Amino acid sequence: AVILECGGKMHMQEREWEHACTSFFQSFKMYDEAGEPRRLACLQYLVLASMLQETSVDPFASQEARAYKGHPEIRAMTSLVESFQNDDIAQFERILKSHSHSLMSDSFIKAYIDDLRQTICTKVLVKVIGPYTRVSISHMASELNNIPETEVEALLVALILDGKIQGKIDQVQGVFIRQDQLVRHNKEAKKSEALGKWSLALEDVNLKVVKKIRADDVIESRSSKASKVTYN
Repeated sequence: AVILECGGKMHMQEREWEHACTSFFQSFKMYDEAGEPRRLACLQYLVLASMLQETSVDPFASQEARAYKGHPEIRAMTSLVESFQNDDIAQFERILKSHSHSLMSDSFIKAYIDDLRQTICTKVLVKVIGPYTRVSISHMASELNNIPETEVEALLVALILDGKIQGKIDQVQGVFIRQDQLVRHNKEAKKSEALGKWSLALEDVNLKVVKKIRADDVIESRSSKASKVTYN
């Protein structure tokens, strides 16, 4: 069980959340079967890894884990995972604050709190962007429990680089523009450019025609004058 727990921690350091979940669950079961108090800490690590993995599987779904869901030492983590699954950042932060002692007293859990915050923020951010083609940075900051707009931009950049969203940040306008909107905008820009070129081409042709007509008029006028001189 100890080896599996250490293996889970190594997977966490490598950000291999799924493998960490597997190791922690196996370790928890072995501790539980042996009646070891360490099972509670390992169960909390399992819940932590499952949140970072962003899995839809309830970490308390197994019969072994479900028995400890209401345990006083697990209650804080239980509440945390519920707010995480509901994408409730405000509640998530309240739980971190109200249960700071029980959560932060474990140095291993404390080391991943910032990762948890970033994970829930990116989850909510993708959800906020979803129905829109253009979203203001200020609106997203508000939806993320009023975090600084610079943090929103950093999260957007990370999501773009990870391929989770497609688009660009317009820092001048303070908005995020989704890729489909960019494509539409580019098509309209190209269409407008083509129309502009076509208009200029027509204008050029028109000028050439006018010049040709004027030139013909001049030639005709000169020919007429020459004929009169010859006649006289």
